[in-house]
Amino acid sequence: MDLNTVWFLLVGVLIIGYAILDGFDLGVGSLYYLLGKTEEEKRLLINAIGPFWDGNEVWLLTGGGALFAAFPLVYASVFSGFYLAMMLVLLGLIFRAVAIEYRNKVDDQAWQARWDFLFFLGSFLPALLFGVAVGNVAKGLPLDSAYHYTGGFFGLLNPYALLLGLLGLFGFLMQGTTYTMLKTEGVLQERARGLFSRIWTIFVVLYVLASLYTYLVAPALFVNYSNLPVLDVIPLLAILGIALTPQAVKAARYGTAFFASSLTMAGMILTLAVGMFPNWVPAVDPNLSLTIYNASSSQLTLKTMLIIALMGVPIVLFYTIYVYRVFRGKVKLEQDGY
Repeated sequence: MDLNTVWFLLVGVLIIGYAILDGFDLGVGSLYYLLGKTEEEKRLLINAIGPFWDGNEVWLLTGGGALFAAFPLVYASVFSGFYLAMMLVLLGLIFRAVAIEYRNKVDDQAWQARWDFLFFLGSFLPALLFGVAVGNVAKGLPLDSAYHYTGGFFGLLNPYALLLGLLGLFGFLMQGTTYTMLKTEGVLQERARGLFSRIWTIFVVLYVLASLYTYLVAPALFVNYSNLPVLDVIPLLAILGIALTPQAVKAARYGTAFFASSLTMAGMILTLAVGMFPNWVPAVDPNLSLTIYNASSSQLTLKTMLIIALMGVPIVLFYTIYVYRVFRGKVKLEQDGY
């Protein structure tokens, strides 16, 4: 396995980590008004994600940094082409961060209501737009000979990309409901449980539609699976997660339900990654696609950055495991909480 492939896998792992971990707090935020009906319930929801949300975003920063270091041309093409969309995502993440920290600084209903809306908006926008971005990449981007994106902002809002945006959104909502069931109890837990069945049903419908639509608009994503049938086990991971999640919820095994929902997210991302390989950014003209070879840094850079990554990633993993261990169990309201 060469360094280019190693970095493709490493960036993929970081993206999966972000989708699973930040996915549940984006899901909780997007469901904020449906889950939290009282002030106490809203505070419980924010306290459930409070110790984790900023650490979860480290996975996004690390993934972006790894992509910039290992595949700078991919970083430049995608982020410049999706500039306005990415600014909306960043604006949403800023809204969410400030809302979490400032909501309870003033004991005033109007003040709290404004921050509640920004918390919802800052969760919903990224949850939707991440999927839209993935949909455009999977479909293939219009790139010129200099690998510049030649479509406009509204070109990103095509039916296929919007469908994948909805699929990603409902995947995050499923993460949010399973996490809420895991971390809360009583009325809030039951409300999350009731929402889950509807969210799961819509998710399954979107998953089937997205799979069929992908076969029509991006048949190249199925070539690797045709050439190496053993790879079919990867999409089966997503299907296994989809099937297992409602069974775990029905049995009130909420830790298993969250794991199965996370397996679904990981399976979907892996399915797309394997279908795209060795492309990073498929182009409408296949000759202009950005691959792990024509878009990578030098071998010396890849080797040096891999050494740094092998030192840094374990620190991120240790921090993540430690924080989740310290704050394990059901969330309780405390005077010093959010």
